[in-house]
Amino acid sequence: MDSGNGHHGPVMRNIGLIGGMSWESSAEYYRLLNEETRRRLGGHHCARSLLLTVDFAEIEALQRAGDWETAGRLLAEAAGTLERAGAEMVLLCTNTMHLVAGVIEAGIGVPFIHIVDSTAERITAAGLTTVGLLGTRFTMEMDFYRSRMREHGLEVLVPAEPDRTLVHDVIYRELTQGRVEDSSRTAYRRIIADLAERGAQGVILGCTEITLLVGPQDSPVPVFDSTRIHVEHALDLALSTPVAR
Repeated sequence: MDSGNGHHGPVMRNIGLIGGMSWESSAEYYRLLNEETRRRLGGHHCARSLLLTVDFAEIEALQRAGDWETAGRLLAEAAGTLERAGAEMVLLCTNTMHLVAGVIEAGIGVPFIHIVDSTAERITAAGLTTVGLLGTRFTMEMDFYRSRMREHGLEVLVPAEPDRTLVHDVIYRELTQGRVEDSSRTAYRRIIADLAERGAQGVILGCTEITLLVGPQDSPVPVFDSTRIHVEHALDLALSTPVAR
């Protein structure tokens, strides 16, 4: 470990984080980013980063209204603000809003690290081909997540109704409100077990809040925490040789 005496350690590129969806999950991103940086670099190292927090109430209202265009514009503006402030790559600290990833990516000149690509690469490296997915209703039901997984050669299974509603409601009514309930953990465990029975070789925790409720100990098959994987992938890139612009 370096003591800070004249040793600067590796050059780390500045990571821009679009947060606030919800702030609980953004705090998790920030914590994981810095813990992983310290684990890799030792000493007093922190991740060079910029965090911009949007107002989730505004985004959540647009989600409910299905106004993804306005939501995309808001998040693309946030990404542009981060880039102008010195971010050398951008992470969107939520799974659901990757629905508008294309708009965000088009609006910046620095790399956008897509959570589905990060997660899919990790799953493929583990040799799996079929995975279960837990997330918001939007993530589980709309095609943006599953079709991008399919591009990586992965088959994605989602819970049947009424379990999708239960998974979604727990996220919005409890986890994004800072509540973690034992009854919800029990229900999630049952849903994960069902996915495994249907052939899921692993399960993606495809919503940044879900990790506040369940983890590897709650699943009969390997769990892929998209938040942690996203952070680790971003750090791989931030600490590697400069990414091509």
